[in-house]
Amino acid sequence: MKTLQGRTALVTGASGGLGTHLARRLAHEGMNVAVSGRREDALQAVAAELGELGVKGVAVAADLSDLSTTDALIDSVEAALGPIDVLVNNAGVESVGAFTSYTREELTSMVNVNLTAPLLLTHRLTPGMLERGRGHVVFIASMAGKVGPAFNEPYAATKAGLVGLNQSLRAEYLDAPVGFSVVCPGFIAGDGMYARMVEDGHHSNRMMGETTTEKVTEAVVRAIREDRAELLESGSPIRPMLALGQLAPGLIERVAPKFGVTELFRKVAVARGRA
Repeated sequence: MKTLQGRTALVTGASGGLGTHLARRLAHEGMNVAVSGRREDALQAVAAELGELGVKGVAVAADLSDLSTTDALIDSVEAALGPIDVLVNNAGVESVGAFTSYTREELTSMVNVNLTAPLLLTHRLTPGMLERGRGHVVFIASMAGKVGPAFNEPYAATKAGLVGLNQSLRAEYLDAPVGFSVVCPGFIAGDGMYARMVEDGHHSNRMMGETTTEKVTEAVVRAIREDRAELLESGSPIRPMLALGQLAPGLIERVAPKFGVTELFRKVAVARGRA
């Protein structure tokens, strides 16, 4: 989508963190933005801030762990702002722990929020986008969806699912006037899971790298405007390792721990009593 001015976007997971930055960035492009998340007071504050930027901002609270809320969310947004042109599937649950430390309820809830809800929202909006001849869907995945780290099994599985979902959608709608993109951030300084890790004294290193909210939001806008299939934003030269992983999966298993990521997440799991 080349033209964003005056269009409508829905950003999920926007009551804080990266989602708030994404909403602001799209508003600066002249888009009217609906923000969704679980904390209504925080959403209202974000919507008010967007209004001060000269666009329409709407807050719609929704807990995407309850999959029955997806249709009501879209209905509320479109009643307030009209048809949704851009969907940014940003909502996600992050957790670090030994695989056996998770309850069945934690596993299914993470799958619902991280993978099934984006699937349902995209399924609901795609027909209208095709009918109108415009639209774009962005999935916020993770580097964990490209190379699954230890102590992150459910998170890595759901983010890898988004990567595969995006690939299939692009293949099916290759010549359609609707685009699909996946953005895979690494550790984001001052945001999300990594920010909480840093608060507890656990840091990335030069090999693993870190990025910023500004770089990630810029990647999202670039993905929409240029219909980019996949953008990686990690702050480190990750593509050579990904290529190696495709050519020699067994080798990458032995190389990856030397980067320090396994030990980093092990320490986090231990500190949280989930090792």
